[in-house]
Amino acid sequence: MKELLGFLAAVIAGALSGMGISGGSLLLLYLSATGWEQKAAQGLNLLYFLPAAGAALWGHIRHRLVDWQTVWPAAATGLAAGGVCAFFVQTLDTELLRKLFGGFLLALGGMTLLASCKKHKEK
Repeated sequence: MKELLGFLAAVIAGALSGMGISGGSLLLLYLSATGWEQKAAQGLNLLYFLPAAGAALWGHIRHRLVDWQTVWPAAATGLAAGGVCAFFVQTLDTELLRKLFGGFLLALGGMTLLASCKKHKEK
C-alpha cells in the first residue's frame, strides 16, 4: 500500500509539474508526512524535479509558451540563489526548516486565495 501511495503522489506531482503548478511542493509534503527527514525529502524532490521539469519544458517549448528573454535572467538568478540556499540550508535545524517550508506554503496559499478573490470581485 505504501508503494501505491508513493506512486500516486509521484503521478499527481508529475501532472502538476507539467501544468507548471509546483508539483514538487506536493511531493515534498507527501514525503514529509510519511516520515522522511526534511533534508532527505528535499534532496529526493530535487532529483524528481529534473526529469519532470525537462518533460514539461519540452512541451512548453514545443507550443511556443516560453519567453526566452525572460528565461535567461530568471534562470541565472535562480541558479545563483539555489546554490547559495542549498549551502545555507545545511546549517539549519531540520525542525526549523520544516516550519519555514510550512509557513511558505501557507503564505503562498493565502496569496493565491486573495488573488483569486480579487479577480472574482473584478468580474
